[in-house]
Amino acid sequence: MAKEKLTYQKALDEIQDIILQIENNDVPVDELTKKIKRVSLLINFCKKSLHDTESEINNLLNPDDE
Repeated sequence: MAKEKLTYQKALDEIQDIILQIENNDVPVDELTKKIKRVSLLINFCKKSLHDTESEINNLLNPDDE
């Protein structure tokens, strides 16, 4: 079974799900660090995705700036 590609929306949904779990005390203490590390990784993925999208849009709108 192939891994599904992570997208911005999937990452955002997962971040929101983990935050909700933490707020509802649904995360055992033993898994809390693992969840926080996952959220950190997902946030970095989202930041990179937004940055890459912004750069691509800027390049399309301003092709002479290259």
